[in-house]
Amino acid sequence: MPGPSLFRTFAISSPPYPRRPSAVPTLRRRAPLVGALWVLSLGAVAALAYRTGCAQSHRRFFPFLRSKFINQPTARNLHSTGMEAASTTVPAIVVYVTVPNKQAGKKLAESIIKEKLAACVNQVPGIESVYWWDGKVQTDSEDLLIIKTRESLLSALTDHVKANHEYEVPEVIALPITGGNLKYLEWIKNSTREI
Repeated sequence: MPGPSLFRTFAISSPPYPRRPSAVPTLRRRAPLVGALWVLSLGAVAALAYRTGCAQSHRRFFPFLRSKFINQPTARNLHSTGMEAASTTVPAIVVYVTVPNKQAGKKLAESIIKEKLAACVNQVPGIESVYWWDGKVQTDSEDLLIIKTRESLLSALTDHVKANHEYEVPEVIALPITGGNLKYLEWIKNSTREI
């Protein structure tokens, strides 16, 4: 004789009204619960987007966020309002360069600053790089230089790094600065040479 099914073991007492053959009453009872959970989850996502600054990218998915952010500049127009409109700044970039060790990084950073190719170089120690070289996967401990400079100096900076770097193919990649502290952006302009 088969044992009791799980349904029978955990069965809930029957409702006071007679059962209908269709599942419509069950759906009607669950709909408010599902709707409430859906609204709560949207609220949680919206709060997370607002806290992490991702709300701008999710405005089309969450139309109710539009009113909060309608007057805030987007990343696209931050560049025009934060950089080009201000005559006291110039288009600026952040450049990443990896170096094999602390000494090599310090030497390269100092030469970049002395040549006024950048306003500031941060040296981040202890990064682990995994890359493809000589037909196989390589892993090395390196330092990362984060260089803040004018966009117009990228070519001269790249040439300087290539001429003074220990690597055969040094990493030199640039990212635009789309906005920020106006005084800091002015300092980048005033601390670097003009081309």
